[in-house]
Amino acid sequence: MSAKSSARSSPMTTQAAARIQSGTAKGNGGQIKVGSFAARAQSAAATNQGKAAGSK
Repeated sequence: MSAKSSARSSPMTTQAAARIQSGTAKGNGGQIKVGSFAARAQSAAATNQGKAAGSK
């Protein structure tokens, strides 16, 4: 059993992505690199928000 399959999964929220992006930017002089975890988190949050809006 892999660690990924045994972990609980929850969708990325915009609030969580903002916290990740803020911490990354503070450590990198305000920059977020393309393809970084912070950038992928922001993208996932935007996708999840779009799915939630479409289901109403």
